Formats: sequence, C-alpha cells, structure tokens
Amino acid sequence: MSAIPQPTDLTLHQTSRVLEIAFDDGARFRIPFELLRVYSPSAEVQGHGPGQETLQTGKRDVVIEALEPVGHYAVQPSFSDGHASGIFTWAYLYRLGADQQALWQRYLDRLAESGVDRDAPMARKASGCSSH
Repeated sequence: MSAIPQPTDLTLHQTSRVLEIAFDDGARFRIPFELLRVYSPSAEVQGHGPGQETLQTGKRDVVIEALEPVGHYAVQPSFSDGHASGIFTWAYLYRLGADQQALWQRYLDRLAESGVDRDAPMARKASGCSSH
C-alpha cells in the first residue's frame, strides 16, 4: 500500500477564496472554497450511500471562516453558510486537488441535469434538516 502524501503547507486565501495545499510528493493545489463546500465529505452533503448525495447550490461566495486540525490526518473547515461537519482527510484533499477539473465538470453536469442554477439558494429539507 502506498503512503498517503502528507501536507507540507496549507494556506487559506480569503480574497481569492482558495485553499492552497502543498504535499510532500511535490504536488501543490489551489482548491476553490466552492468546490470544497459542494464536495464536503459530510453525511449532510454525501448522504449515507450512493445516490443519496444532496446537490449543493448557492455556494459561489462561500468562505472558510475557520479551519481546525483533526488529529494528524485531516482538517475540518467551518464555512460561512454554517456548514461545519465535513472532515477533509489529506487523501480526500489530494483527490479534490488532483481531480478538480473533472469534479467541477461533474458538478456543473449535475446542476444542468437537475435544471438547477449554480447560484440558486438551497431548498429546505422537509425532514427537519436545515440548509443555510
């Protein structure tokens, strides 16, 4: 099993709204906050199984207000829309960075398939869960 690259530098750029992360294998990524938010690994976004994902909208201007370490393996961002339950492992951040063009296109395709505008406010869930 190959070792998971470890971060050597992590910087939040609030003005450009990107997380810049460098890894010990030489890779360096600039991941937009919006991409991080719409691909949050939380159950609120991903659901509890395949096909249960909740399409995120209205996240273009989201910012990361805080970034807390989780052990030595992850970070947990607090987003300006109130979302703070996603734990982003180093491996997940690496994948988001390495695959961000494909992931971004998948997000745009899902919006188009759903007939939803990227900037539309999130619909409230009837189950009592609220989205901000």
